Amino acid sequence: MNRPAPLELPIVSDSSECVTPLGRSVTSRAQGTASKTCRLVTLGCKVNQYETQLVYEALQAHGYREAEESESADLCIVNTCTVTHTGDSKSRQIIRQLARKNPGTRTLVMGCYATRNPAEVAQLPGVFEVITDKRELPDVLARQGIQDMPEGISQFEGRKRAYVKVQDGCILKCTYCIIPTVRPGLQSRSPTQIENEVRRLIDNGYLEIVLTGVHVGHYGVETTRGKSGQAPFRLWHLFEKLDRIPGDWRMRLSSIEAVEINDDFIKSAAACEHLCPQFHPSLQSGSETVLRRMRRRYSIARFLEKLQRMREMLDQPAFTTDVIVGFPGETDTEFAETVTACRQAGFLKVHVFPFSPRQGTKAAEFPDQLPAQVIKQRVHLLGEVERDLAECYYQQRIGQPARVLVERAIASEGRVRGTDERYVPVELPGSAADLGRFVDVRGISATRDYLNASRQESWE
Repeated sequence: MNRPAPLELPIVSDSSECVTPLGRSVTSRAQGTASKTCRLVTLGCKVNQYETQLVYEALQAHGYREAEESESADLCIVNTCTVTHTGDSKSRQIIRQLARKNPGTRTLVMGCYATRNPAEVAQLPGVFEVITDKRELPDVLARQGIQDMPEGISQFEGRKRAYVKVQDGCILKCTYCIIPTVRPGLQSRSPTQIENEVRRLIDNGYLEIVLTGVHVGHYGVETTRGKSGQAPFRLWHLFEKLDRIPGDWRMRLSSIEAVEINDDFIKSAAACEHLCPQFHPSLQSGSETVLRRMRRRYSIARFLEKLQRMREMLDQPAFTTDVIVGFPGETDTEFAETVTACRQAGFLKVHVFPFSPRQGTKAAEFPDQLPAQVIKQRVHLLGEVERDLAECYYQQRIGQPARVLVERAIASEGRVRGTDERYVPVELPGSAADLGRFVDVRGISATRDYLNASRQESWE
C-alpha cells in the first residue's frame, strides 16, 4: 500500500506487540519549565500504553518533563512485553539503547517481561528498579519523591482516541498464552472511577474512548463471585452507565470473548447510543480440533451463532478477530477449516499471527511443530482472504452514512483519513483542520484498503 495506513493503531487482541515512545517533550503542569527529565518507552498492548500514561501523568505532576531527543534523561521508564520471545528481545534492546543514549540515567523497568524474569532484567545496564508487581509501583515512585499516583488519566499523548483500562488479569488456560502467568487473577476498577476518567477525557477533547483490559469480558466477575446478596455489575452494566454521559462522543470495546456475548450483553449493546457497533471476538482457529488443543472454550458453530445473533439485534455490526496460524499439528485440512470459518463469519479485519512457541506454555512442548516456511505460506494465504473480506465489507458500506473520526491528513492531496464507528478505514476530502474531529460522510467506492467517501455537505 503506497499511502499511509488509515489507523493510529489497529484494534487487535490485548496481547499484541508494538513499541511506542510516550509522547513529545512537554513542560510540567506543576512547575513551569521542569529541571527533571524523563524518557518513557512502551512495548506491547493497550493496557501497557494506558499504564505508561498513568505513570507519565504522575511524573508530570512532580516536575518532570519528557526529555528532548538531543538531551539525556534523568529517569527512564520501560514498560515491557513478554507475549513472545520477540517481546523479551525488544525489551532488552530498548533498555540497552536507553543506557547508551542517556549516560548516567537510572532506568525503571515494569511490565510483563519484568514480572516474568526480574533477575534477567536487573542485570541490564542502567536498571535500578524492577517492578514485578504493579501494586509495588506507588511505593517505588514514592521513594523517588513521586507521591500520590493519580486514580486515572487525563490525556493520551499523541492519540486522537483514548484508551481506558477497566480491568486487569486473566484466569483462562489457553495453551499458547503466557499472560495468565504474568497477569494472574482478576482486578476490576470501580465503575465510578472509570466514569470519572471517561468524563475527564471527554472534557479534554477526546471523541472516542476505547475500553480495554487484559480480559475485558471478565469485567466485574470477581466482585460478586461467591458473594451472595451483592448485585452483579458486569461489562454491559458498565457501558450502560457510561452511555449516560452526555455529548458528541463514542466508545468502543477493545475485545470480547464470544462465550461472553450473551443476551444481556447484546440487548445492552443495542440500546447504547454511544457504543460503536464493532466488536472483536477472538477466533484463534476455525478448526474444532485445533481449538481443543488450544483449550479454547467454544465450538465454531457456537461462535458463528453468537455473531448472527448480534447481526439480528444491532445495526450492521462489524466484527474483527485474531487468528493464530501454524499451531502445532495444524494440518492442511485444519487450516482450510480456518479459512472457511473466517469467510462464514464475514470479518471486517483478521489479524493473522504466526504461531510462535512461548517457553512456559503447554503449546511450546507440543509435538509436530510446523516448519517456518509452512507457517509463512499460510499467513500469506489467510492475509489474502482477509483483504478480500475487508473489501467485501467496504462494498456493503457504499451509499451508507457514517461518522468518521479524522486521524491523519494525506500530504499534498487535499484528503484525510480516519475510521468510522464500525472501524472501517475511510478516505475523504479534507485538510489538517479536520484532525481530531467527527465528519459525517457517505461511502461512494471501495478498495481493498479503505472506503472512499464524500462529505455530508457535498450531498445535502
